[in-house]
Amino acid sequence: MTRGIVCLAALTLLVLLALLGPAPFGLKDGPQAPPYSKPDWLDRSVASTVILNVSGVSKASAPLTWNYAAPLRVALTGRLESGSVRWTTPQGGEFLLARGPETGSAVSLDLDARDIPFKRSVGMKPFDNMPALLFPSKGGYRLSLLGSGDVALKIEGGRWGWLGTDQRGRDVATLFLRGIRISLIVGISSTLIAMLLGLSLGLLSGYAGGVTDALIMRTVDVLLSIPTLPILMVIAGIWGKGLWNLVLILSIFSWMGTARTVRAMTLSLRDAPWVDGLRALGAKRNYILFRHLVPEALPLLLANVALGVPGAILAEAGLSFLGLSDPRLPSWGRMLHEAHIFGAFTNGAWWTILPPGLGISLICLIFMDIGRKLEERADPRLTQASMKQAGLEQARLDQMEVSQ
Repeated sequence: MTRGIVCLAALTLLVLLALLGPAPFGLKDGPQAPPYSKPDWLDRSVASTVILNVSGVSKASAPLTWNYAAPLRVALTGRLESGSVRWTTPQGGEFLLARGPETGSAVSLDLDARDIPFKRSVGMKPFDNMPALLFPSKGGYRLSLLGSGDVALKIEGGRWGWLGTDQRGRDVATLFLRGIRISLIVGISSTLIAMLLGLSLGLLSGYAGGVTDALIMRTVDVLLSIPTLPILMVIAGIWGKGLWNLVLILSIFSWMGTARTVRAMTLSLRDAPWVDGLRALGAKRNYILFRHLVPEALPLLLANVALGVPGAILAEAGLSFLGLSDPRLPSWGRMLHEAHIFGAFTNGAWWTILPPGLGISLICLIFMDIGRKLEERADPRLTQASMKQAGLEQARLDQMEVSQ
């Protein structure tokens, strides 16, 4: 009972994270730091990426205490309406980073320390290491805005965020949270569509019998005999890599087990006395199917849905890992695919590999445990069998203790 509550709480948390996304946590999309930056908590000897913002209509400044070696890169961005932007070092040195217009409209700033014109405007030589000159030693630095505008100085180190960055400098925590939504959408949507197909065809096959039953069951046998992954790869390549294309592909190859289960239940109830009584009273076939047989199948269907979601999530992750998903969708399988092809393994960037892998495992275990609980509710014999097995195991342990 406790394990079921824990699984439900974990699933509720995942659903909330999928709905909220990364925005409430202050996480943003796009490149944020150098590629393969370590998580902030991993290595304190490496500088973290820092962004200094200054804005206003008069003198404004932002202090910075720097206790590391020179950063990897420095970039100045923003909008300067008037005045200038200056950088002060602990030794009292001052660099004029940007100057606003004397008259006219504001200036948009997009300056990189690797650009030669930017170096020359600051008074450095073309081949000087600008970050090393701006950060000559440890101590207190200051970015000052003497005028009006809104500028930001990005100082790139080797650490960033909760889970670091990937090969493009994107925040892995942002991608991980967005991957929850993709996995839940694909897993639940494809399983629900497959459940509806399996329920409809299973009811029709079991109740109609004859040629209809034989045709549907032979179709099920053929689809079950086909290797699923190669067919999914071929269809995904033909239909495209959209999210709903993937959901439809997974649904087409996931309804057979539900159809067989519903057909078996329908066959066991089709000739029951109470169903014969409904026919004698003039009840139509559709009324019997949807008013009486569908409620009988619902417990089994709920269990099949909960047990089918992990399979759909794993199939989506497999197709994404092979590069057959939409590259614009940051799913967990896509994260593993990009980590593989861009050399995260060889670079030791385990923080791009472990979170999506653990996420896939966790969400599959949650749904499998919930499905098992629902299956036990639908069939009490499973609970009795598990209790009997536990009793036999306990008796065997007691006997071993007595013999010792």
